[in-house]
Amino acid sequence: MSKIYINREEVKQNEKKDDLIEFLLKLLVSAVTLILASNIFKGFYIENIFYALLTALLISVLNLTLKPFLIYITLPLTVMSYGILYPIVNLIILKLASLLMGSSFIVEGWILPFFITIFISLMTKLLEYFFVKPFVERR
Repeated sequence: MSKIYINREEVKQNEKKDDLIEFLLKLLVSAVTLILASNIFKGFYIENIFYALLTALLISVLNLTLKPFLIYITLPLTVMSYGILYPIVNLIILKLASLLMGSSFIVEGWILPFFITIFISLMTKLLEYFFVKPFVERR
């Protein structure tokens, strides 16, 4: 009986380590995507890799806490537009992160950042698919 308990405990510890590694890899992918977007688009600026990691962490916290509420509020608008205006929620999160980060992360305007949020979402999913997913599956 005690061996089963130890084995189950080892599995739980390995799952926690894998979850942490997956979270850190996704955070790194998000930071790289933010830096890539700042190099491509005008009006979107991030100071360096440290602030990119910090901004990616802030955006993930805002996505966990504030995004469900924003989705609920904008649901009628999203339904009426057949989902085309869903990136507005991501734009609000991005603008809020810009406000909280100050001069180290700047998002100017509203129309171009709308398309930047689409770019960031697509690039993040693409990089996660090609880099994070194979690494996590290998473990």
